[in-house]
Amino acid sequence: MEELAYRNNPWWEWRSWKDRDLDLKVFKEMRVKWKPGWLRAISLKPFSLNFIFGPRQVGKTTGIKLLIERLMKETKPKAVFYFNCDLISDARELKSVLDFYREFRAGEGIKGSFIFLDEVTGVENWWKIVKGYIDIGLFQDDVLTVLGSASFKLKRFYEAFPGRRGLGRKIEVMPLDFKEYVKVHGIKPKMSEYDKLLAFFDKYLQTGGFPRSINEDERSFEDLIMSVERDVSKAGRSVKIFRMVLRSIIEKAPSALSYNSIASEIGISHNTVAEYMGLMEDMFILGMAYLKEGGKVLFRKEKKFFLRDPFITKTFANVFGLSVRKGFLYEWVVQEHLLRKFGEVHYWRNGYEVDCIADGLKVEVKAGKPHRRYPKDVLVLSEHDIPRFLLDL
Repeated sequence: MEELAYRNNPWWEWRSWKDRDLDLKVFKEMRVKWKPGWLRAISLKPFSLNFIFGPRQVGKTTGIKLLIERLMKETKPKAVFYFNCDLISDARELKSVLDFYREFRAGEGIKGSFIFLDEVTGVENWWKIVKGYIDIGLFQDDVLTVLGSASFKLKRFYEAFPGRRGLGRKIEVMPLDFKEYVKVHGIKPKMSEYDKLLAFFDKYLQTGGFPRSINEDERSFEDLIMSVERDVSKAGRSVKIFRMVLRSIIEKAPSALSYNSIASEIGISHNTVAEYMGLMEDMFILGMAYLKEGGKVLFRKEKKFFLRDPFITKTFANVFGLSVRKGFLYEWVVQEHLLRKFGEVHYWRNGYEVDCIADGLKVEVKAGKPHRRYPKDVLVLSEHDIPRFLLDL
């Protein structure tokens, strides 16, 4: 455990550690790079228990390494402890990691520390160790930050720490939205240069908002698939069933679907479909828009499912040998942006359908010209209108 701890914390021994850290080396070599805004939301005052979660490949680890680079200018190197929990298998080993660092820093005369546990949600019962140590006061002078990619474990146990989070915060890290995408490319959203914005929107539909896909990393497709399916396996689920359900969603997009319609097609129970869709939602892959009528959300009716980033869509569509029609991709992008803005998104259907309802907004997305007239309170977006709508949202 001692050797792993030293390997995870090269700043303990090397002043030139930044040149040895793979995450920072990759970051510095990126053509398009930015310092994540979510870093400013992390509480760095003791006692804090911060939760940071989001999909794989979104840049959480790189962001933390950039924060550590800054902390090196403000505190002793050995007062910063980082550990990638993908390297351990159970809570017993996590306890050994934390016990090692507590003894190590005591020997160095360090009282308060910045402790980062990366991908901790892959460790079964991790929360029992962290919670127990907080309860007996072992972190009272520390800033503890736990990170996870699969919120099916992290979000479930976030509420298991009532009164134990101190000044800490819960931070969700997602791929860049279109407004952020334009910003990191140094483009000002001037309507006088709308043709340039349209070109960038087409590019956004290809790359999505993941740092590596934006930088055209050829391995980003393969790595995203491998990391997602590894998390599926860690959750004790079948990768084969995961793929079948996801394929069905993409094939049937953007129609409203029931669990039964997917279950009957692929030959599994509707309860199993619901379980796997819930897993996809918790892994930040899938969003859900429920039917809303007369101010009431009808949870049992057909739902509209959407993938939460264009790169996720493109990646899995390629795996399944499916083409991605722009029409449903436009709708999915608008649904995702409304979900991030308002925290929920719905749809409406009564003779005709309105794709997106959120906070009083009614939005219908059309790849071409609409074939019917909509009520005045429905905003109909053509593909030409969508970038402006997303930038103004």
